[in-house]
Amino acid sequence: MKGLKKLAAVAISGCALLASPVFAGQLSVNGSTTVLPIMQAATEAYTNDNPETTFSVAGTGSGNGIRAVIDGMADIGMSSRWIKDSEVKQAHENGVYIVPFAVASDGIVPVVHPDNPVKELTSEQLRGIYNGSITNWKEVGGEDKRIVSISRDSSSGTYGVWVDTVLKGDRVSPATQLLPSNGAIVQAVTSNRNAIGYVGIGYLNDKLQPLKLDGVEPSHDTVRDGSWPVARTLWVFTNNWPQGETLKFIQYVLHPEQGQKAVESTGYVPLY
Repeated sequence: MKGLKKLAAVAISGCALLASPVFAGQLSVNGSTTVLPIMQAATEAYTNDNPETTFSVAGTGSGNGIRAVIDGMADIGMSSRWIKDSEVKQAHENGVYIVPFAVASDGIVPVVHPDNPVKELTSEQLRGIYNGSITNWKEVGGEDKRIVSISRDSSSGTYGVWVDTVLKGDRVSPATQLLPSNGAIVQAVTSNRNAIGYVGIGYLNDKLQPLKLDGVEPSHDTVRDGSWPVARTLWVFTNNWPQGETLKFIQYVLHPEQGQKAVESTGYVPLY
């Protein structure tokens, strides 16, 4: 199913690239904080070549980005997950035809403080930490310290993928702290030696210790070849087929020598 979604998005984007009308103006981009660094880098590079175009870019969460497109409040919605059936229904009721474009690949990576001696977990151990059945680091080979589990909130596409893939339908423990962005999780984990969180691969830095999962190292290569267990496609959505400056910008994002370079520069995995 994931492959079909990606193939469909590539086919859609290929058709869109054939369109021609281009008009300058202001574009509103809203949604996923995972996709946000990609769009920030791409819009900056784009405006260097197209100074007549301006952008408003906001990281509000995947659900909010899709909703903004449905409600006519954004030209482009960023999402780190596929659109939900309920969102498709809402769009239809609003007379909106949502069109998807795959822009990058990503791995969601569990991270801890660099001083934490735990460097690897199994999928079941990670599931236990987030459903609350494992509460102390000594249970997974670490110190006798209470685990401070940190998660994205439920409006996040990253949260949805994490719950589906890691928790396999379990509820997130009530003890888990819910935060609104990747950046907030980075800050929380770097300031707490006993914390564990998860971020998109583009948010990894030297103040975080990424954990191996089932013996697999998180990297561009393992995301690309499918061996990283929590990999996904990153998307942007538009209302109907993009035209004018929206089309021109999406063409730019999908171009291997243009926007896909922005994907790579922000630490994510280019598609082309």
